[in-house]
Amino acid sequence: MKYFVIVNPISGHGLGEKSIPRIEEFFRSNNLDYQMVRTERVMHALELAENASYDGYDVIVCASGDGTLNEALNGVMKAHMNGSSPALAVLSIGTGNDFAGGTGIPTNLEDGLIALKENKRKKIDVGLVKGGDFPEGRYFGNGIGVGFDAAVGFAALRIKWTRGLLAYLIGAIQTIFFYYTPPKLRIEVDGQTIEQDSLMVSVMNGRRMGGGFRMAPNGDPADGQFDLCIASSAGKLRMFGLIPHFIRGDQATQPEIKTTRSRRVTITALKGDFPAHADGETLCYNGSKLELELIPEKLEIICA
Repeated sequence: MKYFVIVNPISGHGLGEKSIPRIEEFFRSNNLDYQMVRTERVMHALELAENASYDGYDVIVCASGDGTLNEALNGVMKAHMNGSSPALAVLSIGTGNDFAGGTGIPTNLEDGLIALKENKRKKIDVGLVKGGDFPEGRYFGNGIGVGFDAAVGFAALRIKWTRGLLAYLIGAIQTIFFYYTPPKLRIEVDGQTIEQDSLMVSVMNGRRMGGGFRMAPNGDPADGQFDLCIASSAGKLRMFGLIPHFIRGDQATQPEIKTTRSRRVTITALKGDFPAHADGETLCYNGSKLELELIPEKLEIICA
């Protein structure tokens, strides 16, 4: 079995580079056939993963956070569409590690290496979103955030002295004070249309975002459905009050929150525009329309 290892050296504020000796020692001590490459630029992981898939590697290993992982996932999915089908493995060394946290992949390096050795596998669904800066589409494994959710993620990325849930909590506080007026959205799901001023729309394949915000606490990335969490507009004090509910995962009990499930979703701005991300990677800053569809059981991953 051949492994292609992609490492983002700046993931986790430099944890990626620090982790390389341990990763190399693991592959050597277990006599595994591998090649390791560091990412050097935006979308480099996509290119590396796609080319390695065509070159016959059996497992694409991504040692990074969610952003680089999303690039690698897109590379693997492009190869899948052209007949190549490697598995995807993750060594979590990023800020949020939300894809791993929602799919049964370990969220720390050592446990991730153990999972890689044990080689337990499962197939999961993959999402495809079209719109914003990606009219031809971008794949995602964990989820799409529209509005407040996306703005918080963008703010968290600018915080360099901490990572994980704390960085996103600080980003949330900053965003509450500076966030624009929520746009009026039309949200179309299977046989249902919702029109309202929407603070946030999360379309989840996994379970969490922001290193610990449980956007879909009962989500299952292999059930053939997105889990949606839709928040209507709220005042600043009320927004502070909602944060603990998202951490606990009981936000569905709150009057501002609607939840539903769907295989296809269309989000259209009727008034104003919105920022959006896919697995933490920017889809747009001033979006007007996104179309999402779920592709069932398309990706094989190595899990715990």
